[in-house]
Amino acid sequence: MIKQSIIDALNNQVEAEAGASQLYLAMASWADSRGLEGVSEFLFAHSDEERMHMLKLVRFINERGGTAIIPSLHMPKQDFQNLHEVFEMVLEHEIKVSEKINEIVDLTLEEKDYTTHNFLQWYVSEQIEEERLARIILDKLKLIGDDKGGMYLFDRDISTFNAPK
Repeated sequence: MIKQSIIDALNNQVEAEAGASQLYLAMASWADSRGLEGVSEFLFAHSDEERMHMLKLVRFINERGGTAIIPSLHMPKQDFQNLHEVFEMVLEHEIKVSEKINEIVDLTLEEKDYTTHNFLQWYVSEQIEEERLARIILDKLKLIGDDKGGMYLFDRDISTFNAPK
C-alpha cells in the first residue's frame, strides 16, 4: 500500500503536468494564430506529451491502491510578446517541474517506497531531456535575433528539434 504522503505528492504532480499541458496548449494556440505553423505543431505535440505524463501518474496512483485526484485548472497566460518569451517560459516551467519531481524522489527515499522511486526515474530522465530541448531552442532563437528569414526557417525546422516523444 502506498503511503498517503506519497499519494498527495503524486497528486500534486498530476496537477503540475495538467497545468503544463494547458500552458503549452495556450502557447500553441498563440503561435497558430500568428501563422507560426511549425511552432504551433511543436507546442500542440508538447501539450499532448504533458497530458500523457499526467495520465501515467493517474494510472500509477490508482494501481498502487491510492486515488488519483483530477484537478481543476487555472487559465494559463494567453498572450506572449514573442517566441523568445514563449520558450523562456517553457524552460522556466520545465526547471520547476524538475524540482518538483526531485522533491518527490526524495520523499520516496525517506518513506522507503522503492517502487514509486523506481517509477519516478522515468520522469527524472524525461526532465533532463525537456530542459535540454528548451535550451537548444532558446539558443537557436538567440542566434536568429530579429532576422525574419531566420525566423521563417526556425518555424519550418522546429519539428526536427527532437520533438516530444
